Amino acid sequence: MKVRVDPSKCAAYGACHDACPSVFELDEWGYAQVVGDGTVPAEHETAARAAVAQCPENAIAMDE
Repeated sequence: MKVRVDPSKCAAYGACHDACPSVFELDEWGYAQVVGDGTVPAEHETAARAAVAQCPENAIAMDE
């Protein structure tokens, strides 16, 4: 599973980082970006799915 953030949609709410800080980080302005290439370790998949679901701007895409 991989995730990616669309920077044109991200509004810096930080919900993804709150849900899954091992996969999402925030830049100095609070906008989300993925850690590394966006590959989600198996043990963090549930939290990453929660992050996708909680994004109010639908800025996160997930590839199975």
